[in-house]
Amino acid sequence: MATRPGPLTKWPWQWMGNFKYLFLAPAVLHTVHRVTTKGWGDLDPAYVTMLPALLLRMIHNQIWISLSRYQMARRKNVIVDRSIEFEQVDRERSWDDQIIFNGLEFYLAYAMIPNVRLLPVWRTDGAIITVFLHMGPVEFLYYWFHRALHHHFLYSRYHSHHHASIVTEPITSVIHPFAENVVYFMLFSIPTLTPIFMGCGSVLGVVLYIAYIDFMNNMGHCNFELVPKWIFKAFPPLKYLMYTPSFHSLHHTQFRTNYSLFMPFYDYMYNTMDKSSDELYEKSLKVTDETPDLVHLTHMTTLQSTYHLRIGIASIASKPSDNPVWYSWMIWPVAWLSMVLAWVYGSSAFVIERLQMKKFKMQTWTIPRYNFQYGMNWGRDSINSLIEKAILDADERGVKVLSLGLLNQAKALNRSGELFITKYPKLRVRLVDGSGLATAVVLKSIPLGTKKVFLSGSTSKVAHATAITLCEKGVQIWIGDNIDDKQQQRAPIGATFIPTSQFPLKKIRKDCTYLSTPAMKIPQTMENVHTCENWLPRRVMSAWRIAGILHALEGWETHECGDDMMDIEKTWTAAIKHGFVPLTKG
Repeated sequence: MATRPGPLTKWPWQWMGNFKYLFLAPAVLHTVHRVTTKGWGDLDPAYVTMLPALLLRMIHNQIWISLSRYQMARRKNVIVDRSIEFEQVDRERSWDDQIIFNGLEFYLAYAMIPNVRLLPVWRTDGAIITVFLHMGPVEFLYYWFHRALHHHFLYSRYHSHHHASIVTEPITSVIHPFAENVVYFMLFSIPTLTPIFMGCGSVLGVVLYIAYIDFMNNMGHCNFELVPKWIFKAFPPLKYLMYTPSFHSLHHTQFRTNYSLFMPFYDYMYNTMDKSSDELYEKSLKVTDETPDLVHLTHMTTLQSTYHLRIGIASIASKPSDNPVWYSWMIWPVAWLSMVLAWVYGSSAFVIERLQMKKFKMQTWTIPRYNFQYGMNWGRDSINSLIEKAILDADERGVKVLSLGLLNQAKALNRSGELFITKYPKLRVRLVDGSGLATAVVLKSIPLGTKKVFLSGSTSKVAHATAITLCEKGVQIWIGDNIDDKQQQRAPIGATFIPTSQFPLKKIRKDCTYLSTPAMKIPQTMENVHTCENWLPRRVMSAWRIAGILHALEGWETHECGDDMMDIEKTWTAAIKHGFVPLTKG
């Protein structure tokens, strides 16, 4: 919200949450009724285009969102080198509000303006009029309206909501209070409705103009520079007709410069052009990929994990993956398609996240394979090849530590990474399976005074180390990573289940306590954290991943692979020293 919210800041359907799409239900039902009663032949081009155009807008925006987040993770051509936190993700999760609003506008225009029903697919003269109307009235009126929004009265009541995002993302472009969007609708109606009233409008003219607005909005807020210099050299006047991401980024960091919509000539005309615009543009184009100090190598889990990636859908990624969203059933074909493409074309790990703690830079790389593929015997060699390629790439780039997450360290796959250090004895990057810290977290999770421990169905390094370290201390504690339903049913009432693997147990008992997989809360000094690690809560990280961070922070020179394990107390002490907190505390 704005710092001092004014009238009409909230969207009319904000109280409905995810059910806000019901506002479009009448339009959908009307279309279904027309098709079933009169057939497709009764539908004119404008009516047929309305709902598909909204869907294409969402796909277009999502492509920009994913591209921007991927570039941010790589730190390539990044403009503003600052972090994004959960607060911004939560504020910007309503980016689809304006699409719902536009859908209602389209439908009302169709119902109230007779000319809309007669629109042809294309009219060149109408498209030319649209171009000139945008360059003239729209750009001019927007410039002065935007300057007015930066007056303290309107800024505190409306526009400060948009400017709360210093580090912009494509979706930042449409995060405005409702009242602002009403004004923007009125502005953008000038080039769309005028040709219609003049009798020279067209369906494609409207669709392409809206696509242009979306394209420029997304590009201007993507926080990485992508406009090449040769474009301006080939056509110098273009610098007055098209802004760049770095140009608009300065508006979000300096606030009182670069007010133009998409065409900077009004900033040149009224002397509000930021003098560092050209310098920042040149600088941003020179920024290359970042070499992190440590890499966490994970993989996809379920089909739905496609959405849970930071480069997927931010609102999903900002919550634990075991919190299903209502619309996941609608987009499962996309997840299935991405799985097929990853299987066929996924030849290397890709960057999905970039974190920073103090002066240490961290990245998360993902192997393009899913849980079920790790269980196929015939696919192990190809998966090991992908892991090996990632390790060698990290080694070549000078990465200090690489931690193996989830099934990338499976004993049956590569013996917790021992396969690679045996094959490459001169490997400079340190491989860490995190078993020492994971064991420490399991041991610290056992209540004081426990006399007996039941270790069930696990032969992992963590379970083995736990069994050796523990004295029998409890009656109602079951520890294991493979406790089936029958074993859980045999546990006494009030038993506590403590997983020793990276995968959570299936909860079938309401009269027992289920603890998280070994994990800890991360310190506030860790920045750019805006996603949840699989099923873990916000700002909670798995012990295996934390172990890699500790290796880098402490400068430990040993591998933690195969049968080798870091000293349990040593890793626990280091974790506490660097601000990691047990889940049962703080």
